[in-house]
Amino acid sequence: MIALVEPGPELPPEHIARYSRQLMLPGFGETAQRRLRAARVLVIGAGGLGSALVPALAGSGVGTIGVIDDDVVELSNLHRQLSHGMDDIGRSKVGSLADTVRDIDPGILVRPYRERATAETLPGILAEYDLLVDGSDNFPTRYLADDAARLAGKPLVWGSILRFQGQVGVAVPDVGFRDLFPVPPAADEVLSCELGGVLASLCTAIGSFMATEVVKLVTGIGEPLVGRVLFYDALTASTREIGFERAADAPPVTELVDYELFCGTAAAGDASALSAAEVLRLRREDEVRLLDVREPHETLLRGIPGAAALPLGALEGGAPLPETLGDGPVVVFCEKDPRSQRAVRVLRERGVDARYLAGGISAFAAVGGETEGTGAAAAPSERTESE
Repeated sequence: MIALVEPGPELPPEHIARYSRQLMLPGFGETAQRRLRAARVLVIGAGGLGSALVPALAGSGVGTIGVIDDDVVELSNLHRQLSHGMDDIGRSKVGSLADTVRDIDPGILVRPYRERATAETLPGILAEYDLLVDGSDNFPTRYLADDAARLAGKPLVWGSILRFQGQVGVAVPDVGFRDLFPVPPAADEVLSCELGGVLASLCTAIGSFMATEVVKLVTGIGEPLVGRVLFYDALTASTREIGFERAADAPPVTELVDYELFCGTAAAGDASALSAAEVLRLRREDEVRLLDVREPHETLLRGIPGAAALPLGALEGGAPLPETLGDGPVVVFCEKDPRSQRAVRVLRERGVDARYLAGGISAFAAVGGETEGTGAAAAPSERTESE
């Protein structure tokens, strides 16, 4: 393997003392440490992964670390984002993380970018760095990072976490994240850590894997995860690998695009639609009233606990809304979408503030929403809309 970064100046005595345990590693030595000191690494995300991998990079001796994130520290972050503390609540995450790095080694240059990584901002920032690390939590940013690194001719280390499992990979211009996932998943099928949860220690595990891949790329030691993705299951303490390569007919990446639109997460033209993830969030906050407009046998087979029910035919025939629905805005759902859309039109004609659950109960179940009934555990793909 060819080292990504040329060695920097001779190490001063204090650096030799600081990194003595690393310098004695077989095949490592002072030259590798000088490469790390000269390296410039850009990290997207200062949350669960970023707050784990950035201190690991600093401890390894990476000389310049840039961090992009526009978020602030919240109480709910602290169980897994261990670089932030109680005193950091309300602060920018990049500012808090920069202070953590300075506490580890004040000689490291930290460049905080309090902004979102976008197709407009990322290329200019990346031009100043040797490689990119993606610790983001959404598919638009992952595809953006892969394309931006590919166009810049620079390697990308990426990782993802959810619940008890994580993934790590390395992308280079010849093969990368887009080759492993050529088509993004449907937006309503994507479960975030906010909705699905994440084991706190998984962040440090995957973050450490990612930091190790950076060290290998910079110094030229070992074999990086190029053309391979590593899967880690915390519950079974097991790992597995999947190899992949660039498809011969894969279209070339020639420019950055609108990644929200590409991943289907841009604001939909139908303002009456709510994503399954948004409905799940509102439900957890007890801020949504649900109306099931399917037939009774469908509701018994699989329903959403606590939802009121009124078949579409009865609604269109003028039947009153169930008393259990209460007053206020209503979110309608069926199996997929068609009956819900018709129900919304009827309800709005009655003066009811109504929207519908895009993708129906199938999408709700796909993002981890609770369902009940004799068929509650059935796969969403086994359901069809009956009109």
